Amino acid sequence: MIPYNILDLSPIPEGGSATDALRNSLDLAQHAETLGYSRFWVAEHHNIPGIASSATAVLIGQIAAATSRIRVGSGGIMLPNHAPLVVAEAFGTLATLFPDRIDLGLGRAPGGDGITMQALRRTDDGSNFPRDVVEVMGFLGDPQPGQQVHAVPGVGTHVPVWILGSSLFGAQLAAQMGLPYAFASHFAPAALEDAAFVYRRDFQPSAMLEAPKFMLAVNVFAADSEEEAKFLRTSAQQAFLNLRMGRPGPLPRPRADFADGVNPRWLAGVNEALSIKAVGTVDQLRDQLAALVARHGPDEVILTGNIHDIAARKHSFALAAEAMRGL
Repeated sequence: MIPYNILDLSPIPEGGSATDALRNSLDLAQHAETLGYSRFWVAEHHNIPGIASSATAVLIGQIAAATSRIRVGSGGIMLPNHAPLVVAEAFGTLATLFPDRIDLGLGRAPGGDGITMQALRRTDDGSNFPRDVVEVMGFLGDPQPGQQVHAVPGVGTHVPVWILGSSLFGAQLAAQMGLPYAFASHFAPAALEDAAFVYRRDFQPSAMLEAPKFMLAVNVFAADSEEEAKFLRTSAQQAFLNLRMGRPGPLPRPRADFADGVNPRWLAGVNEALSIKAVGTVDQLRDQLAALVARHGPDEVILTGNIHDIAARKHSFALAAEAMRGL
């Protein structure tokens, strides 16, 4: 059975608050653990009114404390926003508190707009990303002769590092470094097939990984009827449309008529960006997920799905887990 995981953005629901979003993340993680999910990752975003996972390492600690077995990690930490030593210390602390349960996914995107980048004191354009990944791993590895700076906690924890990406750059880097690779196909599917091919073709075995490990991200919206699943999906479609139009906000309530009056080109762009998906009942999800797995051959699958109502969201991931177990 392919390991199945969850990517959570701690969505702030329309009519709710960041408090609701964070409580929902804890609730969902506990639920995911009972359903057999292997990993529960949260993502770093800044200055987005609908996402509460900005202090990613803090949230990971809370989720790990609220669960007992599931691996918890970042999907991901936007490394150019942080000094490698600080990242190593944060995740070294998490790994010390929760041994063998912490993952560190690293990305090179800013996780926010230009003004936000200035507020983060960000001066790196991403070109230092490969060097910074090596530095983070060095701080998390065994101490070296003559090494003067150590991550405490962190040194010797060997926190597993994943490279995240939505282009060939991340695929090439992960392959060269012999690291696992997670592709952001849930919102940027254009380079999916090329990235998977390049990663597998160019992979060089390392002390961390002997063979390629590729994770596919899939949008999932499940319910007891196809009509209900499609209705629940409209929240995510609206949120992505709002983001593309420069008006991000809380996760909207589902609306069957949300596309009325929307420029067809905008709508087509949203649907293309969110095209790696499985929507419907358990049986429909099983067929759709099986087709995606057969086409892309992932070693693991990470599922995401921003649904406004937490009860419906939990039910969706329960049905998704049933579908994954049936592959």
